[in-house]
Amino acid sequence: MSEITTSQKLGMGDLFQNRVIRTILLSVLFLQVGIWVRNYSILLYVIEMTNENPIAVSLISVAEFAPIFLFSFIGGTFADRWRPKRTMVWCDVLSAVSVFAVLLTLFFGSWKMIFFATLVSSILSQFSQPAGMKLFKLHVPTELVQMGMSMYQTVFALFMILGPILGTYVYQQFGILAAVGVMGVAFLCSAAILLLLPADPTPEEERHNTSLMHEMKEGFGYVFKSKPLTLLGGCFAAAGLAIGLTQPLGVFIITERLGLPKEDLQWLMTAFGAGMIIGGGITVALSRKVQPQMLLALGMAASAIGFIGLGLSTELWLSLAAQFFAGLFMPCIHIGINTMILQNTEEAFIGRVNGILNPLFMGAMVITMSASGWLKTHFSIVYIYEMSALLLFVGILTLLPIMKKETVSHIVKGQ
Repeated sequence: MSEITTSQKLGMGDLFQNRVIRTILLSVLFLQVGIWVRNYSILLYVIEMTNENPIAVSLISVAEFAPIFLFSFIGGTFADRWRPKRTMVWCDVLSAVSVFAVLLTLFFGSWKMIFFATLVSSILSQFSQPAGMKLFKLHVPTELVQMGMSMYQTVFALFMILGPILGTYVYQQFGILAAVGVMGVAFLCSAAILLLLPADPTPEEERHNTSLMHEMKEGFGYVFKSKPLTLLGGCFAAAGLAIGLTQPLGVFIITERLGLPKEDLQWLMTAFGAGMIIGGGITVALSRKVQPQMLLALGMAASAIGFIGLGLSTELWLSLAAQFFAGLFMPCIHIGINTMILQNTEEAFIGRVNGILNPLFMGAMVITMSASGWLKTHFSIVYIYEMSALLLFVGILTLLPIMKKETVSHIVKGQ
């Protein structure tokens, strides 16, 4: 009973008094500025330089997402070996160095090196992100983890709307050289802010006596032995399959179901982003009272309802409402996932668990993204969106054993 009382007393004031949360949120703010300026300025620059060559444009996505498959587990394993603060600072510094190196090549006319900036910062993020999770595990009280993750996710939601505007504005007003400069300065600011974090604990010497391959095997064994993490992996796979089915087909909702020009797709994205911003604030309040697996299930159920609404709708207002509704609960998914990982993983395995689960989601998403075009030629878009909703409900079913366990444990604690 004392734990519950303590958790209820902690609020937003306690959250921002926590040095680690405050520092990480400020660092993420600068990182998001750098990332969104990078994404949109490079996209517009490549389109301009190649006369809208679709292969060149697709290479941007390859440079951004391929490292998730290739380096996520390796980065997570090294993040478990290395000191988290030092890892995050060096990742930001090296991202800035790579950006300024690209800036020099642009001065001499070698524009194709612009892909290098995206590739390097994307690779380094696979080392930095799990290190940030380790810092949460090390320095943030359990009662504040879920609220901290809520605020973390709200910053991402905010930039889903502001990021494209910022990136486009910087490129159109000042050009690619200024945009690349902004990226580098943003990464350096993030690194400088991270220096305010508490000193890293001294690593255990015996951990370095084991080989990298041995530690990788340990990571897989750790996930398979943990029922919550194994079920979360199943949930990840189902969610990835569902999202991958619909990811490339949003434009057909606009053109086929609504009969509008393809440019109106931006309004669906805006409605989703607006829902995420408002939902982030609501989830901060919910996270104090609701278990993370319930948050995750709630978010997936809302996304399923949103997919059903989008697939069936032939009116713009209804499609916008469905997107807004799905966006409203999207923070529940991200916060529920991150909190579950932190609560069910020892500090020594945080990186490797992240490195296993994230590629699982991305791999499932890429499989159905690759198949969605073929499915679109054989099935109605309505059926595809309903199939996505069904996959999300399958993901919810995988969480039921954990929900039952938590419910029983809370009844016992209450007695």
